[in-house]
Amino acid sequence: MARRCQVTGKGPLVGYNVSHAHNKTKKRQLPNLRTVRVTLEDGTRKKIKVAASTLRTMRKKAAEAQADLA
Repeated sequence: MARRCQVTGKGPLVGYNVSHAHNKTKKRQLPNLRTVRVTLEDGTRKKIKVAASTLRTMRKKAAEAQADLA
C-alpha cells in the first residue's frame, strides 16, 4: 500500500543527502503515518492511515468544536 495520508494526500518527498565533500545521494523523506480507527456516520469503524500532523489538526478542530458547543 502507498505511503500516503488518506485524508490530506501527503506522500513521500525526494531530496539529497549532501556530504561535507558535497557528494549527493538521493533520499526519501516519508510522512509520519499513523493507523487510526475512525467511526463512520453509519456506525461502522474503519482503519485509515493519517499523517501525524493531520491527526493533530483533526484533534484540535474537534476540541474547538466541543468548546463551541459548551
